[in-house]
Amino acid sequence: METPATLTLSQLACSKGGRQLFKDVDCTLQAGHWLYVAGANGVGKTSLLRMLCGLAPVEAGQILWNHTPIGAQPDSYRQDLCYLGHLNALQESMSVQENLMFTSALGGTALNEPKARAVLERFGLRGRSQQLVRHLSQGQKRRVALSRLALSSARLWVLDEPYVAMDEAGIQMLSDLIAAHLDQGGLAVLTSHQRVPVGVHPAQLLELKAL
Repeated sequence: METPATLTLSQLACSKGGRQLFKDVDCTLQAGHWLYVAGANGVGKTSLLRMLCGLAPVEAGQILWNHTPIGAQPDSYRQDLCYLGHLNALQESMSVQENLMFTSALGGTALNEPKARAVLERFGLRGRSQQLVRHLSQGQKRRVALSRLALSSARLWVLDEPYVAMDEAGIQMLSDLIAAHLDQGGLAVLTSHQRVPVGVHPAQLLELKAL
């Protein structure tokens, strides 16, 4: 990766349904580090992640990417961002391989079949490339969704409960993948009900508390 990236949250606030979820959130995340967003249900963890991804408006404060507000650089920020939410965002009527190729094409990258098969094998999905997504188990669907991370060139990964529906082997696989991303100068922001170590990288904690 080129110039080390920086993500900054400055005096960030969020309300939902007329209720203040959080306010005055300040945080700076440097390249090679990951942020663990913690807090009880309903305090706004998912709302914060959606704001980071531009899926929800910034009510107050700023989100800066490399010291520039994300709203002032929507295209370049989008290229640097990879978001995985609660839903796997897979096309059920398409094959596993077609899903990977479609997602890569949207990101401006051409994916060939050998590379797609190699990534799927890495995620324990060997022989599943031509299978329709609708015929996979929930755990297998989650692995397909997560395999897109290995194909992404984005520097910032935003992951909302990424370990959901994952067995022990899958959890370790994802943690290793995140650790490798950080080793290369990437950044990650995630929420999870499971406290999972990410290689040798200690978590930077951001705990949201009910107001």
